[in-house]
Amino acid sequence: MLTYALTGGIGMGKSTAAAWLRSQGIPLVDADELARQVTQPGEEGLWLIVQHFGEDILRPDGTLNRGLLGAIVFANEESRRQLEALLHPLIRQRWHDWCRELRQSPAPPRFCVVVIPLLFETGAEEEFDQVVCIACRPELQRERLLERGLSEEEIAQRLAAQWPIEEKMRASHHVIQNNGSPEELHEELRELFFP
Repeated sequence: MLTYALTGGIGMGKSTAAAWLRSQGIPLVDADELARQVTQPGEEGLWLIVQHFGEDILRPDGTLNRGLLGAIVFANEESRRQLEALLHPLIRQRWHDWCRELRQSPAPPRFCVVVIPLLFETGAEEEFDQVVCIACRPELQRERLLERGLSEEEIAQRLAAQWPIEEKMRASHHVIQNNGSPEELHEELRELFFP
């Protein structure tokens, strides 16, 4: 079973690509979804966050206040690195387990996809057979992030927390440019995954 990592810059189309791949029946897991899983009440990730950042990081119902945590870690690089050190090993273990279960299933798929926005930043690229990078023009990325409701400052903070897209593209096996319609993106993905 081949393992593909799907990465790229924020707002460049990873989620759109992932949704289409899932719709085609490709086994896919998203590190962002795993991050939400490991920070649910009762999970080790949430306990570690509370130990490090304090009880104020919780909502009254005991769930993680993601907005507050995001504001803290994107405004302070040291805090962001500390959060990543707490959560990335837990997230990595989850997708490792997921890949192993697929491999050991009675009819393993030909390939699977793990979506990891911070693939290179966490040094996980060596654990995959192929790396696919979704990219787009910087002005289009900014436009998409503004549409999501991020401020110019928030956009700058999030971009500063990631490798420049040019470096991600150079380090990847495949680059898919997502500068057009979703249908054009789907066609690019189809050519790569279903040649």
